[in-house]
Amino acid sequence: MTTSSRNLGDLFDSFQHEAFRLETLDDYSKSGSVDAYQAFLAGEPQPDDYNAGWIEELRSHTEKGQRVYRVHILSRPLTDYLRFELGWGYHRNMAGGEEFFILDITDKPNPLKGVPDFWFFDTESAAVMNYDRNGKYLGSEVVPAERVAEFTRYRDVALAHAEPFTEWWAEYGT
Repeated sequence: MTTSSRNLGDLFDSFQHEAFRLETLDDYSKSGSVDAYQAFLAGEPQPDDYNAGWIEELRSHTEKGQRVYRVHILSRPLTDYLRFELGWGYHRNMAGGEEFFILDITDKPNPLKGVPDFWFFDTESAAVMNYDRNGKYLGSEVVPAERVAEFTRYRDVALAHAEPFTEWWAEYGT
């Protein structure tokens, strides 16, 4: 299967070593987990089965030694959605082996300004995640192989400027 005929699901199903995600938005509330987000806003407790499907997906990879990790670019104060995503989602997803890093641009320029959200697999394939201005997911687009070096740089810059989520959350989390 050529890269051009692959989709995001194919890339997730076939990666061998690592899957990296860059998140750049403050609000993904129109893209999934809408009911859970509303429960969070209402002050309800986190359901025991929250994100269960994703956690199983993560375990299916991490138990084979595959790394799944992400960097979220954000600034403080956190939006309600980021408090939900980091407080409920990241903490729960860590149980499946996903690693998280925060690139906090509150007091510094964004080294990746204008870079889109994406998934990057095995330093071989990237899929740009498309969202509307309200954070609704519109689909993904696998980029041509000749752009892999560009996404390698984005990943490396993100990691060079980010800090582990647990350390950041201990200082700034709510």
